[in-house]
Amino acid sequence: MDMQVRLTQFSHGGGCGCKIAPGVLEQILSKAAPGIIPKELLVGIETSDDAAVYQINDRQAIVATTDFFMPIVDDPFDFGAIAATNAISDVYAMGGRPLFALALVGMPVNQIPLDVIRRVLEGGESVCARAGIPVAGGHTIDSVEPIYGLVAIGLVDPAHVKRNSGAKPGDDLVLGKPLGVGIYSAALKKGKLDDAGYRAMIESTTRLNTPGTKLGLLAGVHALTDVTGFGLLGHLVEIAKGSKATAEVDWNSVPLLSKTLELAREGFITGASARNWAGYGTSVQLGPKLSELERTILTDPQTSGGLLVACDRATTPEVLETFRADGFGEARVIGRIHAGDARVTVN
Repeated sequence: MDMQVRLTQFSHGGGCGCKIAPGVLEQILSKAAPGIIPKELLVGIETSDDAAVYQINDRQAIVATTDFFMPIVDDPFDFGAIAATNAISDVYAMGGRPLFALALVGMPVNQIPLDVIRRVLEGGESVCARAGIPVAGGHTIDSVEPIYGLVAIGLVDPAHVKRNSGAKPGDDLVLGKPLGVGIYSAALKKGKLDDAGYRAMIESTTRLNTPGTKLGLLAGVHALTDVTGFGLLGHLVEIAKGSKATAEVDWNSVPLLSKTLELAREGFITGASARNWAGYGTSVQLGPKLSELERTILTDPQTSGGLLVACDRATTPEVLETFRADGFGEARVIGRIHAGDARVTVN
């Protein structure tokens, strides 16, 4: 890592842990005027989905999204790569294919060397190259805290758009990446994450969620989203509310980064985890065998986390194979959808 400048020292938070708490965000958006809603707008803000989708003809719709945050790591290249991966993920989470990106850059230019800022952009560009898309422009400002991210534009067939609100009773829930990124980042800030742990965190957060495009073509995939700042439970609550159903999770089936339990027991947790629980905990029922430790992991903010899929059971083997073919060997069935109240249960 480039340790000439510690990027994290300039920011009050990092990664998707910077998100406004879900309860506060809900209050803000609940008072927002609906504005113009054309019939071509297939997906807007109604279910807190991952991206907007605007139909332009019978076979094509634009997927548009943006995401940016403050540094989660000190290495500028890694920071740029993580932020870019996270932003492009929202296109994949709609079943889309990315087309191009615009860079969003805010930097304290009098405090951070220009070559460090250039490395942040190079990190993002490297991910866009892997996604097969150009960085076609962007916008920069002189800001108090370092900020980097992308506007990501993609394309999808309107018939294959995947929302976070279509889950059906009987569906399996499949998670594409292991949890624990927020806990790892908390340990990193305290100097308690070893080199192997750092490499594992970077490998997870810079792995593009490319299976999303292929999953979009499967009729048996009923809902699709990605797990980011609100943690696994938060994004499951969104699926449950949007689908008007109960999402049940089997805790023992949830994949975790290898040191997640150990680091959580040592107290390396983020403030965002508690804010997440405060925001949506009333919609979650935890089983009697689950402690605050498990709750902390399930609410842990996942910067550039994995895809979360609701699919009929006949399609589950094909979903798992789609993940594994793209290098997501940790993908697991973690639960199921039931008819019932819009809530999440964990056993």
